Amino acid sequence: MAAATIACKVSVLLSLFSVWFVYVSSDSLPNVGSFPPTCQRIECPSYDLIQVGNGYEIRRYNSPVWISNPPIQDISLVEATRTGFLRLFDYIQGKNNYKQKIEMTAPVISEVSPSDGPFCESSFVVSFYVPKENQANPPPAKGLQVQRWKTVYVAVRQFGGFVKDSEVGEQAAALKASIAGTKWGAAVEKSKSANHTSVYTVAQYNAPFEYDNRVNEIWFLFDIEDGQQTM
Repeated sequence: MAAATIACKVSVLLSLFSVWFVYVSSDSLPNVGSFPPTCQRIECPSYDLIQVGNGYEIRRYNSPVWISNPPIQDISLVEATRTGFLRLFDYIQGKNNYKQKIEMTAPVISEVSPSDGPFCESSFVVSFYVPKENQANPPPAKGLQVQRWKTVYVAVRQFGGFVKDSEVGEQAAALKASIAGTKWGAAVEKSKSANHTSVYTVAQYNAPFEYDNRVNEIWFLFDIEDGQQTM
């Protein structure tokens, strides 16, 4: 058990540091400050763009509502997201207590919390953004729960292509590096320490059959104190 825990921690560290040595392909270069094209076709949560930096942007989301799976234990973000999304797709197709169909939205997000357990399993909470017309009374469903976020700030890094397990750690490390030494980096670390939040969130905007103009994002959620935004 101890050996497995050490191996898991070492693999996480390697994935974080590997961003400095890996060649980043053209379909995974960050696209800073652009609104995901998918959001021109379907509803996405609204946000205020606070700042565009070198390889990152800072957004303020104003109380979005999500319908979420309970934590899924898996070694693969891709597989956990697929499992969670299938449940959520059934939900929006009417498999809920109201038998109500719900419009598709974007993004589907996967909150990632790595564990120290054997086999390097992590905990993934996969969520669907609830359209505004359903937010006052989201249809309940067995095994799913509603998340009502307060106003939250998010550090964001965009990347393209299909999400790969081998890539998300590198993208998260790149986002961490890009905000290091800024007030945003300090706020992210403070929020994680205070709230024990997920390490990062992966947001995916495209359906699996869409091959062009794919947009994914790494999110670090954080709070800021009064006056810190304008420092």
